[in-house]
Amino acid sequence: MHPLAWWLWALGLATAASRTTNPLLLALLIAVAGYVVATHRTDAPWARSYAAFVKLGLAVLVVRLGFAVVLGSPIPGTYTLFTLPEVPLPGWAQGIRLGGRVTAEGLLFALYDGLRLAALLICVGAANALANPARLLKSLPGALYEAGVAVVVAMTFAPHLVADVQRLRAARRLRGRPDRGVRGLLHVGLPVLEGALERSVALAAAMDSRGYGRTAQVPARVRRTTAALTLGGLLGVCAGTYGVLTAEGGTYGLPVLLTGLAAALTGLRLGGRRSPRTRYRPDVWGGRAWLVAGSGVTVAVLLIVLASYDSAALHPTVVPLTRPDLPLRPAAAILLGLLPAFVVPGPPRPAAPSGPPPNTAPPTPAPPTPTSDSAPSAPTPNSAPPTKETA
Repeated sequence: MHPLAWWLWALGLATAASRTTNPLLLALLIAVAGYVVATHRTDAPWARSYAAFVKLGLAVLVVRLGFAVVLGSPIPGTYTLFTLPEVPLPGWAQGIRLGGRVTAEGLLFALYDGLRLAALLICVGAANALANPARLLKSLPGALYEAGVAVVVAMTFAPHLVADVQRLRAARRLRGRPDRGVRGLLHVGLPVLEGALERSVALAAAMDSRGYGRTAQVPARVRRTTAALTLGGLLGVCAGTYGVLTAEGGTYGLPVLLTGLAAALTGLRLGGRRSPRTRYRPDVWGGRAWLVAGSGVTVAVLLIVLASYDSAALHPTVVPLTRPDLPLRPAAAILLGLLPAFVVPGPPRPAAPSGPPPNTAPPTPAPPTPTSDSAPSAPTPNSAPPTKETA
């Protein structure tokens, strides 16, 4: 499977998560991403980072709730859960408080907001667990190769970090040393940092030996045209995206977006001449890649459209307190994200060791060899018969 297809699928789910605060829809998005990762994750080092992203999402959720409790919430509420001692602040810090009344409405708003951030992180973690970073780097155009190397190195930092931590903790457990708590963290953190520095030095040496950063001779006119097209196209994409997402830019948003996208692609095409590269066995974008990427993009587009028609279903109110409902049409749109689990074959699993054949008789043991203490040896044919003395 093409790695860019996995990233488009995951970014589509993340875009859908950013368009809603309904906890049921967010939980459904997390379940969809987790199911696809569970069925198609390999044993590669980068595939082990999904659990770390899930833990990071839970930590973000807890921190968001802690901020709502300690610093208060902008949502007014009438149902007081408990009251903390409030610290008086100077006049220039108006609008900020420490402690005070904690309401159910403010805490529920923080829970919805934190769950949305956690869903975004989990979707990005799904892309890290499914897409091979090296193959993704090979698929980038020549103009983005140098920036792509930096992005790929940054994306592989977390998976390698998780693998190093697991390896060092397992080694400390085998030696009977503690691997948890502050002491264990200090003894694990220093070797992890040392390994990251050594890996960085080795990567820099490998990049230098392969001619990283060398460019071909391109006329100045082509360079200026490339820069103008790329910069203008990216600005057009930003302005067009803003126009599409806002109600005021409904007339000019889509034309500006398409024009900027065409200009940016043209600039990237021309910029690829500065860094000529060859690809060994390039990844083929086939029908399954279209289905995977299309499912994620479809989920994002449907959630954006449904949010404009039925905003109350995707953003349940907390004032007054109401129970969130599961809207059927957004839920059905999110379930389209399960398409990769059925159209993409799973990774090959190691075969289980086969047992002995069912009807095989156990081997018969060999007869014991007689020793000098147990039985006399047979006489040789040419030996003389025993005398009275020897008998």
